[in-house]
Amino acid sequence: MLTNYFKTNGMVMGWGLLLLVFFWIVILIILPQIYMFNLSFHPHLPPPEMGGPKDFLTLENYRYLVFGADGNPDGYNKVDLLVFIRTLTAAAFVTILDLFLCYPIAYYLGQSTGGGFVRILVLLLIIPYWINEILRAFAFKIIFGDSGVINEFLMFFSVIDSPIDFIRANVALYAGLGYAYILLMIFPMYNVIESLDRNQIEAARDMGAPWWMIHKRIVIPYAKPGISSGCTMVFMLSAGALAAPQILGGPSSLWFTQLVYQWFNTGGNWPQASAYAIILLLACLVIVLSVMKLFKVNMGDIGK
Repeated sequence: MLTNYFKTNGMVMGWGLLLLVFFWIVILIILPQIYMFNLSFHPHLPPPEMGGPKDFLTLENYRYLVFGADGNPDGYNKVDLLVFIRTLTAAAFVTILDLFLCYPIAYYLGQSTGGGFVRILVLLLIIPYWINEILRAFAFKIIFGDSGVINEFLMFFSVIDSPIDFIRANVALYAGLGYAYILLMIFPMYNVIESLDRNQIEAARDMGAPWWMIHKRIVIPYAKPGISSGCTMVFMLSAGALAAPQILGGPSSLWFTQLVYQWFNTGGNWPQASAYAIILLLACLVIVLSVMKLFKVNMGDIGK
């Protein structure tokens, strides 16, 4: 296999690609994760005391998420636990929302015969992502604000008497997160549906199958790898988002990544922040792998 790889790409390009992949996976992903994982088992100490007798392995940083600091009158860390659960629940909601919104678009693009309209539609989907994510988040804050486009429109037509607080209700946050990762849901499904033989759909129609039966029996089972890939990316990125919750989140919509950010920066407690980051990563992996097993999708299917 390596021989064919170097024969196709050449020695210089082949080694260059391998080095870039090695740098991307090992240097930028694996080693920082190993460092954080190791750091999460150490107490928070001043730099001179690191590596000394007080620097020992401990599970206190992980215990803190459930039980809080020693002497906590509640017996458990109610605030951080609720934030953790709410973050995962909201990420699942954003993933399901994107799936229902993007599946019809992916099906239309994948089964379309082409033409200028399809190319224009793809272009219209891509162009907004030329703008920075933070600027897009601020744009959503303007749209959903008290004096934003939606409230002004509803009040102009007398649908409402006073502005709706979309920020406090987290509508702006969910809309912003859903929009931020919409392409990551569309294109994996589109790539799979595009390879689906149209004759299968035509045969089902000729036999009198309704549209919902065609999607249930033919399209969705065939598109499961693309659906799983899109849902995995959207869920992981939504759970790990920071910019959108910071800008679009209401007073009571603290995101778990914001807690990690506070521990790293404001609190300066890197071991505690590392433990929280590892907990979020493991929770997301367990949820993703469990859902894949539930729907009988293998990792190899996603990689096709």
